[in-house]
Amino acid sequence: VQLQASGGGLVQAGDSLRLSCASSRRTFSSDIMSWFRQAPGKEREFVAATKDRGVKAYADSVKGRFTVFRDDVKSTMYLQMNSLKREDTAIYYCATREGSILYKTPESYPWWGQGTLVTVSS
Repeated sequence: VQLQASGGGLVQAGDSLRLSCASSRRTFSSDIMSWFRQAPGKEREFVAATKDRGVKAYADSVKGRFTVFRDDVKSTMYLQMNSLKREDTAIYYCATREGSILYKTPESYPWWGQGTLVTVSS
């Protein structure tokens, strides 16, 4: 399984950024797809997740600012990040698993992308 994350970069507080995660899995349309992030010196934390039928979940810290969505034709998940804050600075990872529950713990996901760095300056 290969997940390819991209779209990170250096932005200013208040700016927007869109991350992408392309999956090689043939079962993409039924997979759970999630975003996690890890800031320097901190543990990896849940950001957002999506499954089929438009079901989504978000961390409280990003609700109202981030939107996760997917394109099943392109086997790609996206994370639209608006109103970025300095505390959003982290390496963002995409992850996937089979099943029907939107797990929010990193250990629940067997497959991971390589991560993409998002840096938000004030």
